Amino acid sequence: MKRIKIGQLGVCHEHAAAKMKTLRKMDDVFEIVGVVDDRASRAVRFAGTDLKAYEGLPWLTEAELFRVPGLQAVVIETANDDLVPAALRCLEQGLAMHMDKPGGYDLGLYDALLRGCATRGIPFQIGYMFRANPAFQFCLQAVRRRWLGDLFEVQAGMSHNYGGDRYADYIGRLPGGILFNLGCHLIDFIVALLGRPDGVTPFLKSTPGVPDGVLNNGLAILEYPRATATIRACSQEVDGLAHRRLKICGTKGTLELSPLERFDGEPLRLRLTLSEGNATYAAGAHDVDTGIRLDRYRDQLLELAQMIAGERARAFDHRHELLVQEVLLAASGCLPWKA
Repeated sequence: MKRIKIGQLGVCHEHAAAKMKTLRKMDDVFEIVGVVDDRASRAVRFAGTDLKAYEGLPWLTEAELFRVPGLQAVVIETANDDLVPAALRCLEQGLAMHMDKPGGYDLGLYDALLRGCATRGIPFQIGYMFRANPAFQFCLQAVRRRWLGDLFEVQAGMSHNYGGDRYADYIGRLPGGILFNLGCHLIDFIVALLGRPDGVTPFLKSTPGVPDGVLNNGLAILEYPRATATIRACSQEVDGLAHRRLKICGTKGTLELSPLERFDGEPLRLRLTLSEGNATYAAGAHDVDTGIRLDRYRDQLLELAQMIAGERARAFDHRHELLVQEVLLAASGCLPWKA
């Protein structure tokens, strides 16, 4: 594969520096042409930007980036409120894009972006990091192959305990709080499993010791005809990253995953328990080794490169992407749910 000319638009997203570190390790796939500094934006962001990740790279204005000869793709890593407007400007330039999550508060604007990319055949990828996670992929395939029978319960947790007062200040200024910021990853997966819910009910709270209005302790319940799904996220769970979890229950089996990801050289494992065997697993309990991953973003960015090269189609279509955002806005109290 010929190296893809790519630039990064923005350094203010929480994933921006880590995404650039991954891109720089993929120099056999990508040629990084430069970075656009968006720190002058007044959009809400998590304070602090790691600029070491960009050492030695050209700093460009957005106009200069768009004028780079042969530019093929842009990684959009602005603050949340700036993501979709920046992506629409990339769409105008006909550029493939990886846009970090989530898809903003204006559902109509996000719809316009998705429709524009679909109509013009422009590769678009949103940064839901579990899409390339092999354990989540295993769960999705197990459900689709009906190993678990009919689903009736999904529990998902996305808590942590980092950031301290800076993170509390950030979440306090972010409409929808922590569920908007982090629940999107889990909602993306649950919608892929169960589709459009009948009901979405948010419970947005503040933990003890933080000011009222800092919605750092969230729960959302998604209702389906014969199933419920719960999404939890809190910024003050002790050792929360290590205890992020997923549980999927069906009439013939259960899947449990915790932690949700790891990059310490140890394999990511999940627990599969079946009441009936299938062609791959016998009835009973199984510890499933989904392999060792050392980088959160590499596999997804490789998928982007394959999309640009015409070697693979988008994993999810416009309808799924828009539904995920609609559910997210309702689950974080930003939009009333319409069944």
